[in-house]
Amino acid sequence: MSIGNLTFSKITLKNTFYCIINQPITVSKRYIFIRTSTTEQTPELQLNDIVTTFGLTEYNTIEEQDSAFKENSKRVEFEKLKKLIWDNKVSELYVWDLDRLFRNRKKLIEFLQICNHTKTTLYSFNQLWLQTIQNVQPPFNEIMFDFMIQVMGWLAEEDSKKKSNRVKMAVVKKDDKPTVSYKGNRWGRKPLSKQVVNKIIELHNSGCSIRQIANQVNIYDFNNNGRKISIGAVHKTIHSFKAEKVSI
Repeated sequence: MSIGNLTFSKITLKNTFYCIINQPITVSKRYIFIRTSTTEQTPELQLNDIVTTFGLTEYNTIEEQDSAFKENSKRVEFEKLKKLIWDNKVSELYVWDLDRLFRNRKKLIEFLQICNHTKTTLYSFNQLWLQTIQNVQPPFNEIMFDFMIQVMGWLAEEDSKKKSNRVKMAVVKKDDKPTVSYKGNRWGRKPLSKQVVNKIIELHNSGCSIRQIANQVNIYDFNNNGRKISIGAVHKTIHSFKAEKVSI
């Protein structure tokens, strides 16, 4: 006999009626979180390392493509993961590295405290020592965990700062000249091609709005990946064009 998702089995034993409730199989509460910073990075490599190392067969995957250096970016997929954790729908969380969660030490510690509060066990491919700490008997496991999280978070932030400083040291800036790398390559965003600029001006002169122009003009990166030009870039191009006309 069935009622909704519940299944009832009738067993007769010594004239006594027993009702056994067979609960439906619940969705796995094991999650793998994958974050890549650029489109060139492959999430499959992170996933393969995690699945192979921890011997996982059943799991849910949440993928995010976002830079670790953008402080104000909206991490939609990561926020979904946090909500699942707060709703106690995640019992095990696997990541390739702790910096896949956060590079910022303070934010990383805050997230780990959430995991600790919701009894979510965290595993990391590059920080296998987490398993060792989780096997320590209480209350020393909590003390060791807090200490090591502070240290690892600090190291992650220091590593980010070092990379940022190396980038800054490789930049050469001279007055009235474009910023270039130490190799002499121009630094910053790739300028719009003359063809794109001419297309923007042509559409502008025909009466198209900035938003309409942005929907019609495509730009391409160094790997020939195309996308729509931003409204800001269109506005800047038109503004420069008008300024040049005034100065003539």
